[in-house]
Amino acid sequence: MRAVVQTSVGGPEVLFVAEQPDPAPKPGEVLVRVKAAGINPVDGAVRGGSYPLLGEPPFILGWDISGTVAALGAGVTAFKVGDAVFGMPRFPKQAGAYAELAAAPADEMAAKPAAIDHAHAAALPLAGLTAWQGLIRHGHLQAGQRALIHAGAGGVGHLAVQIAKARGAYVIATASPGKTDFVRALGADEVIDYTKDDFTGKVGNVDLVLDPIGGDHADQSLAVLRDGGVLVSLLNVHDATRAKASARGIHVERMSVVPDRDGLVELAKLVDASKLSPHVAKTFPLDQAGAAHTFLATRPIGKLVLTI
Repeated sequence: MRAVVQTSVGGPEVLFVAEQPDPAPKPGEVLVRVKAAGINPVDGAVRGGSYPLLGEPPFILGWDISGTVAALGAGVTAFKVGDAVFGMPRFPKQAGAYAELAAAPADEMAAKPAAIDHAHAAALPLAGLTAWQGLIRHGHLQAGQRALIHAGAGGVGHLAVQIAKARGAYVIATASPGKTDFVRALGADEVIDYTKDDFTGKVGNVDLVLDPIGGDHADQSLAVLRDGGVLVSLLNVHDATRAKASARGIHVERMSVVPDRDGLVELAKLVDASKLSPHVAKTFPLDQAGAAHTFLATRPIGKLVLTI
């Protein structure tokens, strides 16, 4: 098979296409013929060496997969050859999504949403599960609550806005000036241009904050949360912030996304009900993975995808 490989950490130029042995599905796994692979900020961090999830190269990047089942490992009954599937297998271990074939645990994959193509399905798993788990599993978001979602035009944020609206929440989001209209079109009830306005002076009595930024941003978010609210952060939260939150009964969750078949099923239901739509900013062929990573650094709206 053809796959995007790197033998050293560094810039996008370290990514190159090479022939690799075809993987074989082990018991409980499916072999997926990959049609599209989503690209996430974590991919760039691993590639560059700042987040060494996979250890030392060589390795094959990528976790977001959409494709068709090419073969079944022993004991797999949930799928049949030819089924369209999507998922985020093995995270944070190597999944090898940037390739023509990938073996994945069957219980970490789900039927692809029928309403979207493989490119859009590949844009959904990691960011979508992060949003779903952050809002629902960790944040326990309920209808009628007020949710503040930072970076509402980002990969996680644009999906979180839609999921929160589908849950019946009142949604407030922050975004840069060129992205506010996009976030408003997703259904956000209020959109704050963070370059013009300090969100702490514009928002209050929030039940849940979803923060992909962390650090001082998490601390500032305490000012808008009601006593007893929930702060869900995708990055580390300072001990001082946790102490301030505890004094007000605010629950702080520092989460990391995990493979989640049930979550994938819920995301697919929302997509097929026209309540969730992953935005693909641009697609690249497999042999332009380096160019895709270069474009990723521009922080585009939504997601980037490799098509295979």
